[in-house]
Amino acid sequence: MKETPASSRVLLQRMNSRRRVIMDHSIKTGLSFGLTSGIITTLGLMVGLHSGTHSRIVVTGGVLTIAIADAFSDALGIHMSEETENKHSSREIWQSTGVTFFAKFFFALTFLVPLLLFELITAIIVSLAWGLSLLAIFSYYIARKQNKNPWKVIGEHLFIALIVITATHYAGDWISTTFG
Repeated sequence: MKETPASSRVLLQRMNSRRRVIMDHSIKTGLSFGLTSGIITTLGLMVGLHSGTHSRIVVTGGVLTIAIADAFSDALGIHMSEETENKHSSREIWQSTGVTFFAKFFFALTFLVPLLLFELITAIIVSLAWGLSLLAIFSYYIARKQNKNPWKVIGEHLFIALIVITATHYAGDWISTTFG
């Protein structure tokens, strides 16, 4: 076989470059959604269950449940969202789906570590510090990639997370008072 002509090489390089961009999109979509949801949903659940029950087994069961059920749910949500855009290949859609599932599952499970090592109230505090730190680091990364002010992006994302955490705390208190 003869060497590939220069024009064919350029075409192959463009195709490989496009494939890399698409793969980057699929991975970034799944990772950013899975990480963010894994942090905010899990922290909200932990805080709400803690304020409503003050039970280690309930909070631990909630984290395990969210790691499984919500990881599948979020992955399906990303899958369907990517399909409705009608601009991604089947491979790209499944890649986003898989990365979303594993990111959500993994990050949600990291909150089990403090529950296994510390008393419940300490585990909640450590989990809040862990989750909000991860969210801040990821927000910083996003801001730098978009050439935006990192403090503004970090502040915005942490503010939203704190709203969720506060709302679930009071919801847990209300449920405990009303039904407990």
